[in-house]
Amino acid sequence: MVKRSFNIGYDAKRIFHNKTGLGNYSRDLIKILSKYYPNNNYFLYNPKITKSKLFSYESHTKNIVEKNPLSWFHSKFYNYWRQRGIVTDLKKDKIDIYHGLTGEIPQGLKNKGIKTVVTVHDLIFMRFPQFYSFFDRNIHKIKARYAVKNADVVVAVSQQTKEDIIEFFGIEREKIQVVYQGCQEIFKHLFSTQEKNSVLQKFNLPKHYILNVGTIEARKNILAGVKAIQNIDTHLVIVGSETPYTKKVKEYITLNKLEPKISFLKGVTNEELAILYQSAQLFIYPSLFEGFGIPIIEALFSGIPVISSKGGCFAEAGGPSSIYINPNNVDDLHKAIKTVLTDKTLRDSMITQGYEYAQRFTPEYIGKSFNTIYNELLNN
Repeated sequence: MVKRSFNIGYDAKRIFHNKTGLGNYSRDLIKILSKYYPNNNYFLYNPKITKSKLFSYESHTKNIVEKNPLSWFHSKFYNYWRQRGIVTDLKKDKIDIYHGLTGEIPQGLKNKGIKTVVTVHDLIFMRFPQFYSFFDRNIHKIKARYAVKNADVVVAVSQQTKEDIIEFFGIEREKIQVVYQGCQEIFKHLFSTQEKNSVLQKFNLPKHYILNVGTIEARKNILAGVKAIQNIDTHLVIVGSETPYTKKVKEYITLNKLEPKISFLKGVTNEELAILYQSAQLFIYPSLFEGFGIPIIEALFSGIPVISSKGGCFAEAGGPSSIYINPNNVDDLHKAIKTVLTDKTLRDSMITQGYEYAQRFTPEYIGKSFNTIYNELLNN
C-alpha cells in the first residue's frame, strides 16, 4: 500500500453548482475523505466561479483547495477547460489521481500519466431513452462510453449500475467496483416534537401523511402513488422539482377532486426535508428505474417504512424489510400502503430492520472504500 500522502483532483462542477442529487453526492464524498483521510490533498476543479457557495470548505482549508480556470480563454470557454484544457492544470498541480464524480472524465489524462477513477450513477439514458431528448441521450452516451473505457477504475453506485455498464459498454467486470452512496448527516439527526410541529404548520400539513421525494417526472411515476391513495384515508405529500409531467399528475388530481388529499412542496430546506421524513407514517417510491435511490436511504435513517419497486437497484437500497411492488400496478401499491398503515406489528418491524440495514451506508464505509481504491490504484 502507498504510504505517502497524495493529491487527488475532482471534477467539482456539481459540487459548486448543483443543489441536489449529484451535488450532494460529490459534496458528501469530499467532506468524508477530508475528515477521515486528512493527510491527502483534495483539489476541486470548479469551471465557473459562483457568488453563492453551495459548498463551504473553510474548516478544511488545510487539505481542500478550489481551482478555477487560469486563463481568460478557459474562463470564457469553461466547458472546453473541463473536457480538455484542465489536463495541463492537473499536471502542474502534481495530481496523482483524477476522479470524475459524475460519469465523465477529461480527454488526454493517460498521456500525462495521471491515474483516473470515474463514478457512474446510472445509465438511465440508455435503459429508458424515451425520457431524454435525442441530443441529451447521445451526449450522455458519448461521455459515459469514453469515461468507462478510459478510466483506470470505474465505480458504480449499485450492482444494477455495474451490470448496466457491462451490458451497454462491454466493460470487463473486474474493472468496476460497487461503492454504495450514503445520505447527508442531517437525515440522521433526531428532531423534537416542537420542531416537527413547526414544519407541519409552515406547510399546512396534517399530522398523519405519507411521503414521496424526488423530481416529479414520468420515470419516478408518482401518478401511480396518487391513484393508489385515492380510496385510502391518508394524505400524500410530494416534495420535488416540477417538470411537464407534473401537469399530467395535477390534471388527474383535479379531475378526481383529490386536492384535499395531496400537497406539493417546493423550496424545502434540507433540515425541513429531514423533519418531513421523520414526521411521515410511510415513504413511497414507485419509480420505474434509478441508479440507486438515495431517498430510500434517507427514509430508512429517518425511521419510517419504505414501499418501493420490484427489480432494479431498489432492494439494494431498501434491504429485505422494505416492501416492493410492481410500479405499473396501482392496485399492488394500494394494497401495500393500506397494509403498512393498518398493521402496526409489520410497520414497527419494517422501521427497526430498515434502520439496522441502513447502517451499512455510513461515512466510514464510503471513506474506507474510496481510500482503498485510490491506494490500490497508485500501488499498481
